[in-house]
Amino acid sequence: MAIDDPLDEHEQSERVLAWLRQNGVALVGGIVLGLAAIGGWKWWGHHQHAEALADADRYQKVISAIEAGDADVVSRIDGLQSNVYAELAGLELAAKQVRDGDNEAAVATLRSIKPGDSRMAAVVDQRLARLLVDAGKGEEAIGLLQGADTAMALEVRGDAQYALGKMDDARSAYMQALTKMDVASPRRKLLELKLMEVGGKPDDSEVRS
Repeated sequence: MAIDDPLDEHEQSERVLAWLRQNGVALVGGIVLGLAAIGGWKWWGHHQHAEALADADRYQKVISAIEAGDADVVSRIDGLQSNVYAELAGLELAAKQVRDGDNEAAVATLRSIKPGDSRMAAVVDQRLARLLVDAGKGEEAIGLLQGADTAMALEVRGDAQYALGKMDDARSAYMQALTKMDVASPRRKLLELKLMEVGGKPDDSEVRS
């Protein structure tokens, strides 16, 4: 047989078998590892989904406990695995405490929330600042909102300055708030009334915008 003659079937089979004997274990191992990785990823996905559902269920139970006025609701909130759910539950508890007339407890609840991002921190600070204004702690409220420039934060800052008798500062804050507030916002009319109460004119804020 010439050196360049094609291999017959027997020789081809022998070479394939020899290759498998040398590389078969590695090949099978690679396949097994690949399948294990795929299976592990699917298991992790199912696990994460199950955990998310469990977190949502625990959150709903905490909200029900808040509405029912359960005494152990704080420990229930602390037991939430998801920080986002814990933050939302804290806001709900503070709102319930305000509805019940216990602003002092609501302040304590809001102070206990540890926001995980800047947006949640802004919501917590604004709600806390409102309660501080009502409690006669306007300076603390202003300090809490230092640097905040949303319409809501500016309005609350204006409320704090008004409560402290700083009419010029309150007018400036209200005017800035109007320039940032959506023209269709249901709060806009109330804000315009606040501005007029401290000697401002809504048209002035529109000119500045």
